This record gives sequence, structure tokens and C-alpha cells, in this order.
Amino acid sequence: MKILIVGSKSRLIHLKHFSYELEKFGIESKVIIDIDFLEKSLSLNLKKKITTNRKLKILLNTFEPDIVLLDHISRLGKIFLDKKIPLFLLLRGNYWEELEWAKKTIYKSSLKFFSVLKNQKLAERIFKESSMILPISEYLKNEVRKRYSKNKIEVLSVDGRNASDWVQVDNQKLIHPCVGLVQGFNIWGKTRELNTLQDVMRKLPNVTFYLAGDGIYRDKIIHKLKKFENFVWMGNLEYPNEIKKFFSSLDVYLLLSGLEGLGQSIIESMLMKKPVIASNIGGIPEIVIDGETGFLVNLGDSDQIVHLINDLLSKPDLVKKITAKAEENVKTNYSWEFLAKEFSDILEKYHYK
Repeated sequence: MKILIVGSKSRLIHLKHFSYELEKFGIESKVIIDIDFLEKSLSLNLKKKITTNRKLKILLNTFEPDIVLLDHISRLGKIFLDKKIPLFLLLRGNYWEELEWAKKTIYKSSLKFFSVLKNQKLAERIFKESSMILPISEYLKNEVRKRYSKNKIEVLSVDGRNASDWVQVDNQKLIHPCVGLVQGFNIWGKTRELNTLQDVMRKLPNVTFYLAGDGIYRDKIIHKLKKFENFVWMGNLEYPNEIKKFFSSLDVYLLLSGLEGLGQSIIESMLMKKPVIASNIGGIPEIVIDGETGFLVNLGDSDQIVHLINDLLSKPDLVKKITAKAEENVKTNYSWEFLAKEFSDILEKYHYK
């Protein structure tokens, strides 16, 4: 069987790992980046549109996929549906909640609002007509089930990692004790929880907090955090090499998020044996088993975060116990080989294979 995997440039490295493992289960796959086969929707460059359309036609005629696995909502999805190729949609985040936040914030102008309505119509068709929806967590499965109960829905946590890739490397020169965060600032529903960090830093003046990440809401967050002497903003770090150096240098990893499908940075930090504290939201509790593989905190509860950071910084035996169990859990349940086997089983279950 042949599967065409369509993703974004930022996901390419991970999708290639997944593709490689699928071959072991008799599934031939090919990974492409969607923008390589798309022209801007409002572009007047007819020649380029014809070229990109021809490229896609040649690809489909030569590879002849039995299934297309779409890693995100993309205009290519409409083309595959029109061609009656079975479409499997990977769902990484709460599309509907993210959309509501976008409408409240970045899509206030009439032009942008028109654009989001157009994208919403595309997404609605892809959700409705997909042969299967594959949310990456049980949390997202429940969100899909509320809206598309007639669809085939199976959890597939395609946020895997190869444990051999995530090992200690040369440390960065950070001030210890330290706590690190890796987060994007592009969805306000996620980003706003970083405001809690102000109270945490105020209560822990002797701990340095390092935040790696960037995005459109940078100015709403960073200027507040920079007022604290124990805060350092790292900007965007090159992935994966600089991120590995960052994780290697930390004492504690903290994820403060108001909206999360699963939490891929948690998987990476656990593989690098860093104790994790994370918001009790979305799909995070499916990775962070409170008190066993990490610690969950309620939104806005700075006192709880401070207590846990102090505990982890002063109790090496606790850190050793927690990180060992966390590493074992992600190695077992989030390896690419395990996820490829899960996908193969799903295909057999529904007689695609």
C-alpha cells in the first residue's frame, strides 16, 4: 500500500521519521511539503499556478497513493477530496478553540475576517469528508466526537521522537538554579498563561527563568517578563540542535499553556531526563501523570508552581525517580516505531491494508 504524507516545513523532520518506520510494516510512503504544490490563493501568477498544478498531477500519477495523510488543514486537502483519494486528517490542536481566539484577536479587520471564514469553510469540508480523523490525544478525540460523531475517529499521537536523537549534549552557559520554557506566542489562548510567570519569578528571585520562543504576541508578554532580573528571553532557538543544548542545561522544564493538544516539548524534555511541571490542560495529562512522570498545575496557580520548583531543586532523589519513569513512558509510547505500528493496526482494522 502507498501513502502520501502531506505536511508543513516545520514538521518535515518528524514526518520523515514516521515515514521511515512505516516502511517496516509494508507501507510505502512519500512525504511532501504542501506549499511546494500550492500557489498563493490570491496570486495572479497564472504560469506559476499551472506549474504547481502540473507538479501535483505528475506526483499523483507516478506515486499513485492509496491514501493521503494530511498533517494539517491545507488547500491540498480539497484537491485530494475532489479526486476521490481517501483522506486521513491528523489533528494536532483544538482547531475550534484556536479559531475562536483568532477571531477575538488577530482577525478583527474585515479583510482578515473574510479570509478566516474562507479557511473555515475549507476546514469544514475536510473534517466532514475525511475518511478518517486522527487526533493526537484522547482530549482532541472528544473534541472531534462532539462535532463529527459520524466520522471514523482514532487517536494517533504522531508527536513521536527517536530516543537516540534526544540525549545530553554540550550545555549552554546558564545561571543555576534555572527553569526553562519552550513556547510559541502565536495563539493567545496558549500564550496568555505565561502571565502567571510574573508571580512565580517574584516569589523565586534566586532562580533564573529562561524562555525560548517567539511569535505575534511577543510584545504582549516579553516586556512584562523582562522587568524581572531573573528572566532571560532566548528568542527562537534553532531546532533541534540548539533546543537540545537548551534542554541539556536546565534544572527544571516548565510548560505554562492555556491550550494544548498534547505537548511535544514535554516529550523531548522527558527524553532528556528533565523534571517537568506543566499546566493541567488539554492533552497534557495524557503525558504528564501527576506525581509519577511529572507534575500538573492548575491555571494561574503560581503558589503551586513555586512549591514544585522548590521541591525539584532540593530533592535529587525525587527528580531521579520522576525522570526515570517519564523517560521510560515516552520511549515506550512515543517512539516512531510504536506509532507506525499503531497506524498500521488502524489501517488493518478498517480494511485499508
